[in-house]
This record gives sequence, structure tokens and C-alpha cells, in this order.
Amino acid sequence: MARVLINFAHPALEKSRVHQQLLAAIKGVKGITFNDLYEWYPDLDIDVAREQQLLERHDIILLQHPFYWYSAPAIIKQWMDLVLEHGWAYGHTGKALQGKYLSNIISAGSAESGYHPEGKHQYPVREFLLPFSQTAALCNMQYLAPYVIYGVHRMDIEDVRGAAQHYRNLLEQLRDDKITPEALTRLTYMNEALQLPSQTR
Repeated sequence: MARVLINFAHPALEKSRVHQQLLAAIKGVKGITFNDLYEWYPDLDIDVAREQQLLERHDIILLQHPFYWYSAPAIIKQWMDLVLEHGWAYGHTGKALQGKYLSNIISAGSAESGYHPEGKHQYPVREFLLPFSQTAALCNMQYLAPYVIYGVHRMDIEDVRGAAQHYRNLLEQLRDDKITPEALTRLTYMNEALQLPSQTR
């Protein structure tokens, strides 16, 4: 069983229909550790030792957040700046995260069609997430395909609940090794994982 850590960051959760439903769907799921960064650190004063211990105890680290200005909310950057220390996460002696997996779980306001060369945002979401995938590489980790929920501003409540259930199903299969992290490194987006034939997961 893979140990999954979700580092969650949303500075205005009370306004987010999507992330409220995602959190409700995964609440209490065994084998999933939920770490709400803004709840723990409202002043961005990160407890580095606590966060490093959490990373050491888990195999898969997922950064769940809205897609703010083509990136993540500020606390994610603060967390990376402080927790991923030289000599611990990277560098000649920095091997604490070697062999682990990192990815992003994000919600985006625009439809998927907006993230194409001819679309409003001109580039695929994966290209905006290059700093995260390169951070994984620097820290001797593998970057998994991100999970992206597009067009959240136009989703009705049933669509939101469906997306939340899909997310829970995927996490459970990832936790139970029914979907392997290796399979997710070969996909463009994690959303596609449940469509894979079982023998290739």
C-alpha cells in the first residue's frame, strides 16, 4: 500500500465549491494523510521539521491547489523554499526524497480548450507546471502526471460531485497499487489513469 500525502493550499476555501467537494470526498480515506498548509500556517511560518518528517513517512506527495496565476498559491512556494533544503532534499548529500513521487492536483477556471496554442492561455497546463516537475527531478523524485479539473466556473453541482468521486476513486486505486506511480509518469494527465486497461496500471 502506497502512503499518500496531500499538501492542500487554498487561501479562500469557503468560496471554492470544487475544493470543498474534493475534500469531502476524500475525508477519512485510510492511507491518505491530509495536510492543510493554510490551516497549519496562517502566517506562512512553516514548521520545517514537521513538514520534512511528513515527507519522509510518505511515498507519494500531492500538492492540491487552485491554479492561481499559472501556478500555486503563495504558501506552496514558501513551503518549497523552506522545506526542500539543500543537503536534505537535494545536493550531494540530499537524498531524503529519493525514489518518492510528486505531482499537482489542480482546479482551473478555464476550459481545457483554453490551454492550447490557439487558446486564451496559449500553452498546455503541463508547461506551466514545469517548475514542479523540475523540482521533483532536482530532489531525486519522479513527477507524476498532474490531475486537472478544467472549467470549474461553469460546472454545476452534479459535475463537481462527479469530479470529486472520480478523484477519490483514483486516490484509492493509487493507494492500493491498482494504479502504479510508474504508469502515471507515462500519462499527460492523471485524469486518464482510470481509463487504462488494468494490466497497464
